[in-house]
Amino acid sequence: MKLGEILIKKGLLTKERLQEALDIQVQRGGKIGSILASLNYVDKDKVGEALSEQFGVPYIDLRRKTIPDSVLELIPDDICKKYNVLPFSLEGKKLKVAMADPLNVFALEELRFITGKTIEPYVELERYVKNSIETKKGRTKLRNVISEETFSDFDIAEVSESIIDLDSLRVEAEDAPVIKLVNTVLTDAVNKNASDIHFEPYEKIFRIRLRIDGVLRDYLHPPLKIKNAIVSRIKILAHLDIAERRLPQDGRMNLKVGSREIDVRVSIIPTIYGEKVVLRLLNKTSSLLSLEELGFDKYSMEIFTRAIMKPYGMILMTGPTGSGKSTTLYAALSRLNTPEVNIMTAEDPVEYNISGVNQVHMKEDIGLNFATALRSFLRQDPDIIMVGEIRDFETAEVAIKAALTGHLVFSTLHTNDAPSSATRLINMGIEPFLVASSVNLIAAQRLVRKVCKGCSDLDSSISKDFLLNMGFLSDEVDTFIPVKGKGCDLCDGSGYRGRIALFEVMEITENIANMILRGATTYELKETAIKEGMLTLRRTGLDKIKAGMTTVEEVVRITVSD
Repeated sequence: MKLGEILIKKGLLTKERLQEALDIQVQRGGKIGSILASLNYVDKDKVGEALSEQFGVPYIDLRRKTIPDSVLELIPDDICKKYNVLPFSLEGKKLKVAMADPLNVFALEELRFITGKTIEPYVELERYVKNSIETKKGRTKLRNVISEETFSDFDIAEVSESIIDLDSLRVEAEDAPVIKLVNTVLTDAVNKNASDIHFEPYEKIFRIRLRIDGVLRDYLHPPLKIKNAIVSRIKILAHLDIAERRLPQDGRMNLKVGSREIDVRVSIIPTIYGEKVVLRLLNKTSSLLSLEELGFDKYSMEIFTRAIMKPYGMILMTGPTGSGKSTTLYAALSRLNTPEVNIMTAEDPVEYNISGVNQVHMKEDIGLNFATALRSFLRQDPDIIMVGEIRDFETAEVAIKAALTGHLVFSTLHTNDAPSSATRLINMGIEPFLVASSVNLIAAQRLVRKVCKGCSDLDSSISKDFLLNMGFLSDEVDTFIPVKGKGCDLCDGSGYRGRIALFEVMEITENIANMILRGATTYELKETAIKEGMLTLRRTGLDKIKAGMTTVEEVVRITVSD
């Protein structure tokens, strides 16, 4: 029997859902078991048990398996990837191997020949074998790269602040183990979709951390004695001055990891124990998200789409740094990007290249700032303008005048929620009547981590009282149980994989415009907007919890009570 038939026979799957998964398989490829598990149509373990029945071999869950390095190294990486196999246990001459296709006799024969062992196949879902090859073998590589033995003969010259031996620094930085370590960290960070890499020296340790899904995670602790060599290596790659260790430096470099082009911004600052380096990774080849993929609820999506389709006025996105404001604006511009309109953007920096959009990178050192660029844009016959950020009165004034003279203007502000943005513009010096007449919509945004689909499970530890205190209604708390990720190889044990946006969308209705004119407080604006249907950040977060997309902890971390 086919896998789908087995699952239907067991009552675990409907014919309709099987057909949906088969349609996805035709479009994207891959094995049907992995697709069903990723869609959460069937529990991963149930799919594994059905595969075991289909193939007649035992099922192994690699997420919960700790594998010794000595076993992982029995089969070379290229062979593991070629046949989608991973060794996980050795008992005498018997080597147990997880396989996506345990009936592949050619693979079994080659594994027996390479290892000289008797091969005992176990079945595991294709996606989980691939991920375990990357994570488990990747960890072994990292341990080998940073082992003390690797750097046992590493000769570190003492470098004083007054007399710097450039030749020693350069030789250390070009030493093969250092190059390998830096390359491994960069490659692994890109594969893990990290946004930042932190190299941090302290008195007794040297720590590397990765920011993944908006949260810093401890990653590596290389030997302290190689900290200067690592920093020097990064400086060489970024074309910075390796002799300068007393002043901050900024640079950039470009990487290519597989088919991905990565733009890396380098920031170096001296601390009391050495230089700290932060690398910001921007994937230039990643596809832009559409508005539908961002996480808008139906109501907010309708209002936002209506506002961006207006011929003129201002759309403001607000939120802290790293909350996804730029991504949302890019999605809006992509929706409006047609041959009939002239779109111009002033950005610092330009994060994504959009074909058909005229993008200008700001250069403060030569006087090219947002206000200057905006004034120039108005002489370029624009229809739509995007300003990276409104930071001061001058930029705000020009942007509002552009919105009032027939242009659609997009921009961002740093405020906590949508209603306070109107107050912020007035505090900058903009007249209330200009704010009320020029702004079409203000949207606040935050990013929360999504529960990993590979290890999602019900979280019965959250009490009903806690849910009520969060803002859930009494008739809601009995209708669902929150979810939480248990931690697996797919999510590196964090329980989270990817992020989704929360939105608070406030349309400037006639009522709210009149309140702005009267000088209403932020609280009064928020109260009125909620009465008119606005969903707050906390409320949209609660809806995402109910839908099983994120956890209670994430929403509490990111939003405040209404």
